[in-house]
Amino acid sequence: MSIPDIQNQADSRNITIDKVGVKGIRYPIVVEDRSSGEQHSVADLNIYVELPHHTRGTHMSRFIEILNRYHKEAFISKLDVFLTELKNTMKAEAAYVDISFPYFIKKHAPVSKIASLLSYDCIFNASLKDSFKLWIGVVVPVTTLCPCSKEISEYGAHNQRSAITIRVCYHEFVWLEELISLAERHASCEIYPLLKRTDEKYVTEKAFNNPKFVEDIVRGITEELQVDKRITAFHVESENFESIHNHNAYAMISST
Repeated sequence: MSIPDIQNQADSRNITIDKVGVKGIRYPIVVEDRSSGEQHSVADLNIYVELPHHTRGTHMSRFIEILNRYHKEAFISKLDVFLTELKNTMKAEAAYVDISFPYFIKKHAPVSKIASLLSYDCIFNASLKDSFKLWIGVVVPVTTLCPCSKEISEYGAHNQRSAITIRVCYHEFVWLEELISLAERHASCEIYPLLKRTDEKYVTEKAFNNPKFVEDIVRGITEELQVDKRITAFHVESENFESIHNHNAYAMISST
């Protein structure tokens, strides 16, 4: 019995769809780890292609079918190959994949030196149209202390947990650990997953002696990215989850 191919029917509305596909796929991945070679993680994937104006729909099952052919391979290192196959199979002008995953780094408390793991949210955005393009990014939790609060108060100053987001394009390899370290250097103090009392004293005093506005953070990171010859484009954000306001403070710089 012949089953009709409804998705492949013609569409007369003459409207190209920029992205059509599947979202929220949970998938195992292997990521390069600077200290131990590789790290296994579980990612959430969104996969799309451009749909031409003359076609009614896409075949959603083919996205999963192609992805599953990479189940036992180093998927991240073959994103260009994956998108090429996706683009050719779907007869599309462009193909895209968004990958978000937790990445773990062992951190030692600053004074007690007790080791524990801290997770960082990481993002890869890859696209293939005329050429392959890859953005990699990290979201880094940090502590910031308000310079204004410190200056105007007789004692103390308000601080808060903050998130610094760095995304870059590059022509020479950049480690996730490098981006994480860059963010932490420009915060009032980095965050540790485990602190004893001596460590808590250290981070409290370090933040107090190193106050930063969100504006200071994005400008400081930008200065370093601008002179890094490997980086071809970047996007930097800093957001404070304010402790004395019912709103957040935010700053962003993009090179594109």
